Amino acid sequence: MTRHFTINLPPGLPLLNANDRVHHRVRGNLTRDIRAAAMEACSEDPTMRAALVAAGDKPVMQRAYILGVLHPPSRRRADPANWYPSFKAAVDGLVDAGVLEDDDHTHVVGPDMRIGPIVKGGRISLHIQAVDAVTFAAFQWRSAS
Repeated sequence: MTRHFTINLPPGLPLLNANDRVHHRVRGNLTRDIRAAAMEACSEDPTMRAALVAAGDKPVMQRAYILGVLHPPSRRRADPANWYPSFKAAVDGLVDAGVLEDDDHTHVVGPDMRIGPIVKGGRISLHIQAVDAVTFAAFQWRSAS
């Protein structure tokens, strides 16, 4: 059976947008807050919390596919890829929580970013699915040589 978890960050949490030109200290603070919110969301989700306890000192998953969903605050047009810095910080929070050993290319495919339903205040969600070695290898780029 494939393990699947959904982690919802709190609505209204300020997010980073790749188009924003903010001071590096502000960017650092936002990154820290998103990362911490993702880590906290892992401990607040009962299913994820049980998986973390069962895993002990090891990560919950060896390899994962992550789908990131941007839930905008309104029906305005949005490009979910512009929120990549927020998704990256949230995935770092998964590593901090112990869900994954690392978020490099040998452990994670994604995050693939999509638009989801409107949520008052806006938020991002991470859908994390464990993948076996064969499936993970199928996601990897191979040269045509």
